[in-house]
Amino acid sequence: MPGVEELPSTIRRSPKKAQRTWIKAHDSAVKEYGEGRRAHMTAFAALKHSFEKVGDHWEPKGKKGPSDKGATDRSGRTDEGVDANAGKGHLRNLAARLGIKGRTKMKKQELVDAIKKANRRQTAKSR
Repeated sequence: MPGVEELPSTIRRSPKKAQRTWIKAHDSAVKEYGEGRRAHMTAFAALKHSFEKVGDHWEPKGKKGPSDKGATDRSGRTDEGVDANAGKGHLRNLAARLGIKGRTKMKKQELVDAIKKANRRQTAKSR
């Protein structure tokens, strides 16, 4: 099935470039691996090199590259689109935009976890 028809809702609410990136990577992965979970994981991995999840959509990252260890260690565990490799200041700013309380006292991994939770909550509301 073409990527356009499989486009996740969070990507539909994102910039056109994010949509094109996901579709192109998905369609290529389908040719290589067949339809299914692996094609979707590959498409999201490609998307996360240039975009990060903010609430219920994806926004361009300041710096391209893997967003978390899951992109390189093949464990299958990721930080769900949060740019865990970003600086603590960036994560605090993002947490502020998402209305996360207590962010100034959080450690970096706590910020990542709080942002993931806020992203999940906003995505669920948008569905």
